[in-house]
Amino acid sequence: QVQLAESGGGLVQAGGSLRLSCAGSGRTSSSYAVGWFRQAPGKEREFVAAISWSGSNRDYTDSVKGRFAISRDNAKNTVYLQMNSLKPEDTAVYFCAADHRVGYLGGRIYSDAAEYAYWGQGTQVTVSS
Repeated sequence: QVQLAESGGGLVQAGGSLRLSCAGSGRTSSSYAVGWFRQAPGKEREFVAAISWSGSNRDYTDSVKGRFAISRDNAKNTVYLQMNSLKPEDTAVYFCAADHRVGYLGGRIYSDAAEYAYWGQGTQVTVSS
């Protein structure tokens, strides 16, 4: 069992930046693939970015490519989401998720929320125009 805690959300003007953190605790001796998802009011939860345990593989939804960057520090049990050039349409609650199925050489990543076993409580990101 692992617990995830997101932080770093807040209110920012369009064009600004935020860095979200996802800190793991509990059974962190195991390896985990991690993803970020977001959910805006009245909309379904959507995939944002994912990173493999090894860090060698990353994936992004098209709307954030070139603006967001996912990274991880396994020694700190933390995954980051650097968000630049933020737009009002990025406003949402952002969740991180983890799964212990890391695949061959830790290279597996998942963009489907159903693949993740563990979820954080979310952090609000609001981008004003």
